[in-house]
Amino acid sequence: MLRWAILLLLLLLAACSNGPSADLPSIREARSLAAEWALVNEQATRGHLTGHYVDTMRQSCREQMQTAAKSLTWPNSPYGTEIAGLLRERDDASPAALRAHAARLKQIEDSLESA
Repeated sequence: MLRWAILLLLLLLAACSNGPSADLPSIREARSLAAEWALVNEQATRGHLTGHYVDTMRQSCREQMQTAAKSLTWPNSPYGTEIAGLLRERDDASPAALRAHAARLKQIEDSLESA
């Protein structure tokens, strides 16, 4: 019985230690989506895109980001908080604000990759 308890404890510890690494794909996706959303908003303010296209792209980015947020193993982590902040942004958020979120996610991504 003790042997099983120790094995279970080791498995739990291993799962916890892989949390941030396991979240890297979701972090990358959220960063990419934030950059794409920023580009769409930038081009929309310049009048280069149709309203329908802009609405569709914004909705798609938001839906994909919600999926990435739901897949996080550590949703209360700094990157989870950053992604949640992105999801609180208005659809017509400034490109600079969206790029700032993307830059913070990139810093987190780089630190996790080098760890």
